[in-house]
Amino acid sequence: MQGQTDWIERWLLGPVRERLEQFPAVALLGPRQIGKTSLALELGRLMPSVYLDLEAAADRAKLADPALYLSALGDRLVILDEVQRMPELFAALRGLIDAGRRQGQRSGRFLLLGSASVELIRQASESLAGRIAYLELAGLSVLEVNRNHIETLWIRGGFPDSFLAASDQASALWRENFIRTYLERDVPQLGSRIPAETLRRFWVMLAHHQGSLLNAAELGRSLGVDGKTIARYLDLLVDLLLVRRLQPLHTNVAKRLVKSAKVFVRDSGLLHSLLGLDDRDAVYGHPVVGGSWEGFVVETLLSVAPERCGAWFYRTAAGAEMDLVLDLPSGQRWGVEVKRGLAPKLGKGFHQARVDLAPDRTFVVIPAEERYPLGDGVEAIGVAKLAGLLN
Repeated sequence: MQGQTDWIERWLLGPVRERLEQFPAVALLGPRQIGKTSLALELGRLMPSVYLDLEAAADRAKLADPALYLSALGDRLVILDEVQRMPELFAALRGLIDAGRRQGQRSGRFLLLGSASVELIRQASESLAGRIAYLELAGLSVLEVNRNHIETLWIRGGFPDSFLAASDQASALWRENFIRTYLERDVPQLGSRIPAETLRRFWVMLAHHQGSLLNAAELGRSLGVDGKTIARYLDLLVDLLLVRRLQPLHTNVAKRLVKSAKVFVRDSGLLHSLLGLDDRDAVYGHPVVGGSWEGFVVETLLSVAPERCGAWFYRTAAGAEMDLVLDLPSGQRWGVEVKRGLAPKLGKGFHQARVDLAPDRTFVVIPAEERYPLGDGVEAIGVAKLAGLLN
């Protein structure tokens, strides 16, 4: 793609280095092919390091006696890729970390890369409590690409190989192969017994309902399974960091509040491929365009939001609604509404939500890199400008 290089510096590189200066181990989570290895190798060029790919037989063989092999690398950062493939390694890491602490090595020992968040966090938490910090690498964000390419980022998604592809056709082909490989190889490796075709049908159903309230009963009827099975399917895709459940905000206002989560396919490029939308014209001509843009904005903002930032949506039975509510660590509450039009029309539900929530700042995200007041304390703003305010 013109205007981009094969390596795009990720803004998370700085936070990873900061955590390594504070903790002996850092876990970097993210889907396969999202750029974890590239970021780790870039970090490895900045400091003495050793890289081990635990999907490679030769590297796994080196860890037949992990304490013996790793103890000789105490002066270097050890990068362990796809670490969930060797859960037995965590107990050895704990011993090495504790031994290193007694010798004054209190930080920067291990960088763990993993693509299944819940399982990796469970394994690490059991053995490395108090010794590990977690960061999540999302897809390329609007802060990492040329501002002229934001629409391309939305259409192709944030996986680097998809975004940087030479053409829309090459990008679509990469995404289709990514989806097939994930379903047919990667998911079974995690021990899942869900047939690949069944999981793909479920994923496509979620894509058709992008940004809608989760209706497990309706999805179950379509697949011929019960609600508990739907929950299991959804948990798997959430754990793989491919789907987001955005929970509703519960407040003390005397309102009947929606209780179901909103569900998004996290990467807009994968969303479009699941629906057979290979380029801009196809996306703009499909009913999912509004939900796709909303999901892209939500993922963009959450990928750069400060740690300990709470994120919800707000909706009442009476129709009051706010697409995204952010409770910042500073104590401020921001309300965010997402619109596809350049001249956004704000309805009664939006204004009632503002009354209910009393946000400190309210933004309406539009598909243009502008910023201007809409009146009554509401600002229209482009997604990159708002991401910059959050970052």
